[in-house]
Amino acid sequence: MLLPNFQQALTELIASPSISACDTVLDHSNKDVINLLASWFEDLGFSINIHPVPNSRGKFNLLAKLGSGDGGLLLSGHSDTVPFDEQGWNSDPFIITAKDDKFFGLGTCDMKGFFAFILQACKHIDVKQLKKPLYILATADEETTMSGARFFVEQQLAKPDVAIIGEPTSLNPVIMHKGHMSHRISVVGKSGHSSLPAKGVNAIEIMYHVIQRLMQLQQDLAANYQNEAFCVSEPTLNFGAIKGGDSANRICGDCFLDIDLRSIPGLSDEELTHWLSEALKHVAEKYPGRVTMNELHPSSPAFGESEDSELVKLAEKFSGHCCKAVNYATEAPFIQQLGCQTIVLGPGSIEQAHQIDEYIAFDQIKPTEKILLDFIQHYCM
Repeated sequence: MLLPNFQQALTELIASPSISACDTVLDHSNKDVINLLASWFEDLGFSINIHPVPNSRGKFNLLAKLGSGDGGLLLSGHSDTVPFDEQGWNSDPFIITAKDDKFFGLGTCDMKGFFAFILQACKHIDVKQLKKPLYILATADEETTMSGARFFVEQQLAKPDVAIIGEPTSLNPVIMHKGHMSHRISVVGKSGHSSLPAKGVNAIEIMYHVIQRLMQLQQDLAANYQNEAFCVSEPTLNFGAIKGGDSANRICGDCFLDIDLRSIPGLSDEELTHWLSEALKHVAEKYPGRVTMNELHPSSPAFGESEDSELVKLAEKFSGHCCKAVNYATEAPFIQQLGCQTIVLGPGSIEQAHQIDEYIAFDQIKPTEKILLDFIQHYCM
């Protein structure tokens, strides 16, 4: 058995494109990455389960298990990356480039690199000493629908005591993050000549009233829901894209607005959707059949883990950092549904995620391996 070292593993992972995108032209299967991970962990003695993700374009989840029984530790990450702007990169995104004490490449930080770290840590495990199992989970499409994590939770294939999602947190334990949902609000008017406004129904004018209501909702959410653990303490509602009409001399017949909402722990997706519907209710009643709202992507709930949990206290001890909250979303709230204590903790900075010339710094390698071994020792041995 000859397993790759960290750089070799990282090189092979990055060389296998696994872009997740709503655009079918940009979207890739993650099968090659999953098969690569499966071969490595199988060589280390893990049992391997690979499952196609339903209603996906050739996407797969991998669950590797070392040891027997229930409980133990789950180390989880996503196998996909975001698309990239080839013109902006100073090197080939799919070829690892070592420069200035950093490894550059698409997915080095977010977050294929986490699996290379896990592989190195697992080389030091004596399976005979395991009292509880160690699980490795690689999911699909985290960057778009999070369908891999959703499907894994439905399957209930593992019941770990604790789970660590290795998103880039600079090895700071994250115990809280906001949720995310996005909707398209569509207005159907009636087009006509601009010189005869009474003969038509202007969709942009109706959308003006929609926006007024949504701006009031922005204020209400900020006034009634606060969590000072976040640098942006209130739920946010963003107007992301708007399009309507086709000519200055025509009454606008159609208009849509895409919005993004980010909830805080304690405010459920159902509550947020209710407040959104209530905000639009008056306009929808005034213009029957002309205002509709549809989800753009499946929503991801907010996440929170108790500061008093054993996992959080150990994470602070092993990492040397205090726990924190972040504004971005992860798979943590889905993995938490397995019934396990859950945190987000991984190498690299979130500031590198989704960026040109993404990298993982050399100084993250030894601390990450040590932290992973500390967790494995505590929860599996």
